[in-house]
Amino acid sequence: MSFEVTVVNENNFEEVELYTRYYDEILSSATSVLNLEKNYALSAIFVNDEEIHAINRDYRGIDRPTDVISFASMDDAEEFEWEMDEIELGDIFINVDAVKRQAVEYGHSELREASFLFTHGVLHLLGYDHMEPEEEKEMFELQDRILDPIIARKEG
Repeated sequence: MSFEVTVVNENNFEEVELYTRYYDEILSSATSVLNLEKNYALSAIFVNDEEIHAINRDYRGIDRPTDVISFASMDDAEEFEWEMDEIELGDIFINVDAVKRQAVEYGHSELREASFLFTHGVLHLLGYDHMEPEEEKEMFELQDRILDPIIARKEG
């Protein structure tokens, strides 16, 4: 069982190497927490406010930038072709500008914020959502269980 991550750095952001250095650990933790048993592939694409604003407007009908958007290859985990050797989960677009702002706002490192957004995106690609209060509670608890042992919420 494994994850293959393709990282796309749309604007040659210097921070991307720092942001992605824990992705293998995060995916290993997700595998353990979620009891995953297949091979998966996904892309993490780093963009800026302007690019994610256009994506959000064009694909979601929301005319503003956001911090992360996930496009799952399949909308429902039950639709996955479980016989495949590797399941293509989809794409996670992470807004580097939002990472910087939100790290300051939440009082933690950019590394923590970028890793949180990546974890959030991975869970969306695996079929988790937060539209209903029960779903939100489950998804946010999973995010904490996956990420907290790897990168502390607050430094110091």
